[in-house]
Amino acid sequence: MQLAEIHRYPVKSMLGEQLQQAVVGLNGILGDRAWALKDERRGELTSAKRFSALMDMQAHFAETPTASHPSAAVEIRARDRTLWSSDEDVNDTLTELLGHPVSLWPLLPPEEDAHYRREPVPAGTDMEQVLREVFARTADEPIPEISAFPEVLATHHSQPGTYFDAFPLLIISRSALSALESSARAAGYTSNFDMRRFRPNLVIDTGAAGFVEDAWCGQQLRVGEAVLKIEMTCPRCIMTTHGFADLPKDPKVMRALVEHHGGELGVYASVVTPGVITENARVELC
Repeated sequence: MQLAEIHRYPVKSMLGEQLQQAVVGLNGILGDRAWALKDERRGELTSAKRFSALMDMQAHFAETPTASHPSAAVEIRARDRTLWSSDEDVNDTLTELLGHPVSLWPLLPPEEDAHYRREPVPAGTDMEQVLREVFARTADEPIPEISAFPEVLATHHSQPGTYFDAFPLLIISRSALSALESSARAAGYTSNFDMRRFRPNLVIDTGAAGFVEDAWCGQQLRVGEAVLKIEMTCPRCIMTTHGFADLPKDPKVMRALVEHHGGELGVYASVVTPGVITENARVELC
């Protein structure tokens, strides 16, 4: 197998940058999700699950991130505006663009536990309805089994010291996306299943057909110098249906995902052995 594409997203939920080479550490690709937004009204971290307009912004590093300074300065392009993480008014500008008070934050040390914590769920909240909204599931569709996610996510938005939804890396094979699109087309769906909707870090050419990566769960994968552990398949959320760039808002993307692959696409991975990965590198189970 071969590593076809490498993607890094400097700011959580924004479009990112494609790389030819990347350094993979224990927390994934160096600089990936190095910044995130905080909802100042709720007092907690937030994402495009709540503010879909974030996906119409694009971030790239203006400086090279390092292991000791992963949250290097970023440039953000939003509509017809360009802003920088170092701008004194960056929070005011993002607040104006989103129509809601927000602030931009670099990664904080894991000891800053409160920064990563979720606000307690108000008493009487219908959690099933909340999960249906997050995962964009209709009343007749099953909700993903959230017990498979890391336990810390019950109380935190991410593992303290990171801004990942679950694990450091998300991997998708081109064959899986092709299988989804083929099945959906045969069923009459006309949605655009563009890879950008699914925000992978690594895109792999497997040389096979179908949802090949599903069978990798629990195994290790060598990608270039790095060794990864495949943790679980990835239940997709409402972000796959948002409109951004040249892609329209499309709830039918999720209908097709649920109907043809249980609402899942790709796999999450953790890092066993750090190393450098390069586009077109050899990929193999080990």
